[in-house]
Amino acid sequence: MKLAIIWVGKTSTDYISKAIDTYVQRIGHYMPIEVIEVADVKNAKNMDVAQLRQKEGELIIKQLRADDYVVFLDDKGKQMSSTEFANWIDKHNMNSSIKRMVFVIGGAYGFSIEAYKQAKAFLSISKMTFSHQIIRPILVEQIYRAMTILRGEPYHHEDSLFSMK
Repeated sequence: MKLAIIWVGKTSTDYISKAIDTYVQRIGHYMPIEVIEVADVKNAKNMDVAQLRQKEGELIIKQLRADDYVVFLDDKGKQMSSTEFANWIDKHNMNSSIKRMVFVIGGAYGFSIEAYKQAKAFLSISKMTFSHQIIRPILVEQIYRAMTILRGEPYHHEDSLFSMK
């Protein structure tokens, strides 16, 4: 299985870009990954939210393939622990019909209805709200963490003070 991440617009700050690059490179040691940066919509300031969502949705849909397993990051999506997320990825990786799993991060106002219809799953990183920029390195770090969990590597630690007796 290959991984792809689609997001809208350039990453605007250097430290976020560096974090993304670091984890994407690390993930590449485990499985193929590509980042697809959809261009910002032109004249977005002259559009209302619905129009902007529609235009961004069209750009996202153009990047999808018919056989993609599409996962939208959405605040109403399923929340998982890092270990649960690792097992979820592993389960889908074992499904030989999935050639490419695509994680999609929308723009500042989310997704159009048409874009939502492309999703096979919805994932929520947290109950908290994050900007569409800062969620990028969080997602790639969690994917990297999932890879290390699946390989039994020492990056992830489960123990906490609350689990000690």
